[in-house]
Amino acid sequence: MDVTADVLGPGYEAIELPMGRDAEGEVVATLVRRRGAVAPAGGPSRRAVLYLHGFVDYFFQRHLADFYVDLGFDFYALDLRKYGRSLRPHQTPNYVESLSDYFPEIDEAVRIVRDVDGHDTLLLNGHSTGGLIAALWAAKGKGRGLADALFLNSPFLDIAEPLVMRKAGAGLARALRPRFPKAKLPAGVSDRYPRSIHRDHEGEWDFDLEWKPILGFPVRAAWLAAVRRGQLRLRKGLDVDVPVLVMASTRSVRPTRKVLDVTGADAVLDVEHMARWAPRIGRHVTLVRIDGGLHDLVLSDEPARTQVFEELTRWTNGYLPAR
Repeated sequence: MDVTADVLGPGYEAIELPMGRDAEGEVVATLVRRRGAVAPAGGPSRRAVLYLHGFVDYFFQRHLADFYVDLGFDFYALDLRKYGRSLRPHQTPNYVESLSDYFPEIDEAVRIVRDVDGHDTLLLNGHSTGGLIAALWAAKGKGRGLADALFLNSPFLDIAEPLVMRKAGAGLARALRPRFPKAKLPAGVSDRYPRSIHRDHEGEWDFDLEWKPILGFPVRAAWLAAVRRGQLRLRKGLDVDVPVLVMASTRSVRPTRKVLDVTGADAVLDVEHMARWAPRIGRHVTLVRIDGGLHDLVLSDEPARTQVFEELTRWTNGYLPAR
């Protein structure tokens, strides 16, 4: 197992996970590890959390790791294939043709967390597309019995467009996928949201603009088709058999040339979609709405950010108490 110092500095390690090859060449994922949590009895933590990021994203939120370590969890984050630390020059950024392509690196990360590092309780924390992937993984095959609970931060449960445009966009993606899987679609995330959170623009957070660029990466036909298949699978009911916490902002805003202010709202997805489809994830789903929350709720301004962590603490202490 190749363990090196991580770009986040002291306390963080990076573990490269070889994932074989695909049509573009060698594939890797990267597991970021921060240990140091102490169980109430004084021994090493037996609880861990594994974080999955969203589209045009990677793990950089040190304060999230701090929160979990203070709560008594060892922290792990997975930069999925072709994202962040795992992106290689020969690869199309953020590109896959099926969301199940991510399952092998989740399987391997969970093996390390449980079998190598010896944790017996695992919380799977997914943000946005990572939330959708986490739910799909937990619902089938090896995912069952390995995750003890899920926390989904603004999960990508539907396309944030009016119904007619959702159907047209998904139809176009399906039509292009067989012959032109990497075709760029006329869709993407507005630059208003990343500008609102990066410290060089209007925000307070520092992240690598090569890995998470302000203008994002192109949305490819096969990728969107894969996301849509996953969303429709969830809509039929996943029957995840562990407690699930879904958090979303109380409102969304659609950035346009006339609507520039995206503060205090989800400027990426439609939060009403999350509220509508969250119950289809499993039989035990808690939905919490955060007033003033951004798309990545843990990057919200105060007091919303504190509310996120207070709600997560209360829920976690109830469902995953220290033994």
